[in-house]
Parts: sequence; C-alpha cells; structure tokens
Amino acid sequence: MAVLVGGFLVLVGWRGVLLIESGSAVGVMLGLAVAVLALVGAWVLWRSVLFGVRMQTLARTLEAEGGLPVDELPRRPSGRADREAADALFTQRKAEAEAAPDDWRAWFRLSLAYDDAGDRGWAREAARTAYTLYREHRQG
Repeated sequence: MAVLVGGFLVLVGWRGVLLIESGSAVGVMLGLAVAVLALVGAWVLWRSVLFGVRMQTLARTLEAEGGLPVDELPRRPSGRADREAADALFTQRKAEAEAAPDDWRAWFRLSLAYDDAGDRGWAREAARTAYTLYREHRQG
C-alpha cells in the first residue's frame, strides 16, 4: 500500500512540476500548491512507515524476550475487543507503566492496551514513548 501511495505522490508531484513549467501565473501557483501537497504527503508516508518499522522492532524484541502479551481479549462480532475487558486490561497495563516509567516494555504493552481500548492517539503516543525508552536503553 505504501508503494502505491508513494507512486501516486510521485505522479502528483510530477504534475505539479509540469504546471510550474507552464509559465502562466495560475499554472505556477497551482503547481506550487500541488508540489507542496505532494511533499507533505511524502513526509506523512515516511513517518508512518518509520513508525511501523520501529514498532515491529519493539514487538520482535519483546517476543524474543518472551514478554509479548498474548491477545486473549474476548471479541465482538466486528472483531473489536470487548470494551469492558479492554478497559480492565488497560487499567492493569497503565499501573504497570506507572510502576516502571523507564521500562520500554511496559510502555509498549500499554500502547497495545490503549489500542485495544480504542484510543489510537494515546496508543501511538505510548508507542513513541516506548521507542524513545528502547533507544535510550540500547545506547546506555
């Protein structure tokens, strides 16, 4: 999917260049706008792929250590986790992260609990914290 989006961004960026080369004031303005949108899109795509690679690194490391939690939450017909069970797990994972604020493993598990509870924004934030702690742990 990322390759398709990347290809689309290249095509859009190329259209922007062609509009800029048209020489007309309107073409140049539209071309600049299209080129800027393509660059912003490329940046967002890069950040998303980088986030995915980093989270995969954390998951593989945690799995190798035997600490990757098994997903045993009951599921609704839609495939989403049961809300009450996810909230209970979240409370447990949050307490673990508060008890060990410098442990990237606790923060990664907390990010998974946030995701199960349906809060993707906080899940990403906890995952970023986990990666920062992981990087500090490896360097220090």
